[in-house]
Amino acid sequence: MPETTAPDAHDYERLLDLRTGLRHFLRWSEQQAHAVGITPAHHQLLLAIRGHRGHEAPTIGDVADALLLRHNSAVGLVDRAASVGLVDRHTDPKNHRVVRLQLTPLGARRLRQLSGAHVEELRRLAPRMRSLWANLEPRQDSEQ
Repeated sequence: MPETTAPDAHDYERLLDLRTGLRHFLRWSEQQAHAVGITPAHHQLLLAIRGHRGHEAPTIGDVADALLLRHNSAVGLVDRAASVGLVDRHTDPKNHRVVRLQLTPLGARRLRQLSGAHVEELRRLAPRMRSLWANLEPRQDSEQ
């Protein structure tokens, strides 16, 4: 690890506020997923598929990377989501060895429901979070 300056009391307070805020947001997000009848993991999968930045639909490897999962764990997650009608698998027309993922109409509907609420919650939290990021430029210690 690179050498850093010692945090002061304010730094510790901001770190706690940030981690607490993230935990509250994640717990709220989990509750929202349950409220529309899906698991939090399914919500994350749907978002990883719909939010994928590639030109083509994502593969299981793409969503595994986005969700920080091992490939076999992502396969299980996709299997469970497909079994409840949230996602479909399709063979890539250019390379038949590649399987791509897409949302079903039900999956797209659930994600739309959740995403609208999440954007509103992030807008509500933005002023507080912005204050946590303020003044994070490196300190200029006289010993440097």
